[in-house]
Amino acid sequence: MTTKVFIDGEAGTTGLEIRARLDGRDDLSFISLGDDRRKDPAARKEALNEADIVILCLPDDAAREAVSLIDNSTTRVIDASTAHRVSAGWVYGFPEMSSEQRAEIAGATRVTNPGCYPTGAIALVRPLVMAGLMPESWPVTINAVSGYSGGGKQMIAEFEDKAAPNYTLEAYRTYALGLAHKHIPEMQQNMGLAHPPLFAPSVGRYAQGMIVEVPLQLWALPAAPSVAKVHEVLSRAYEGQRFVSVVPLEESAAMTKLDPEGLNGTNNLKLFVFGNEATKQVRAVALLDNLGKGASGQAVQCLNIMIGADEGLGVNL
Repeated sequence: MTTKVFIDGEAGTTGLEIRARLDGRDDLSFISLGDDRRKDPAARKEALNEADIVILCLPDDAAREAVSLIDNSTTRVIDASTAHRVSAGWVYGFPEMSSEQRAEIAGATRVTNPGCYPTGAIALVRPLVMAGLMPESWPVTINAVSGYSGGGKQMIAEFEDKAAPNYTLEAYRTYALGLAHKHIPEMQQNMGLAHPPLFAPSVGRYAQGMIVEVPLQLWALPAAPSVAKVHEVLSRAYEGQRFVSVVPLEESAAMTKLDPEGLNGTNNLKLFVFGNEATKQVRAVALLDNLGKGASGQAVQCLNIMIGADEGLGVNL
């Protein structure tokens, strides 16, 4: 018996990426609506209630509306939007976040897919807070750069379509200058912080891939941990994980640069600890594909967990 899947918003960037990862599987069947029915409320409601699992690839308001149209207790939902990231009753879909997370995802009827930036940032900060190396009240700063695909169709057109009214030749831009980016609440909640982190995102003129960085002044932390201790805590947190790994200190120390496109097409997340023991400083860095572990790959990983399939089935392109 196959699992019936309905991707609401299949024609969008995330929806297309998810469908590409799921195509060819014989354990799944798909409910699809033609162009003439995608905006028909009755057709959407029927599809939402017929599916075993619905994957929402929609703007926030449309995602909330879709959930409200489900009137049965059996349809399970993975929401790729921001709409439910900190909502009660929704399980955060980052399987490696804690030792209990996979079991919670497996038994959930409502799973909210993490944001791409939060996936990297939470992976770096949460273990340090849980281990007591970083106080909950610590003033965390997150610097990050993503490819323009993270902004969806509108931003892709802005960087690629010369006929688009907002076409740009910008090589790089920083944004969210009002310090109120929509990813901040899920970061704070899942990092275990008492205060919102200071988040400084940017976008570069390349399609996909991202770097998320948390700078640390080790001398200022109450325990004044060593570079090796920070690395040890992160390594222990992700020991034995299939998709999240911590690069050995020796390998990181030999590096002179890091390519944000280095994990494109994969569901992998690599963590680096670049440190200077003399100055007691660390740059904790996460590398991932914003369309992979940062979005579609992670959604497929959660789907696999929810239906009891091999967790890695179809997560990579």
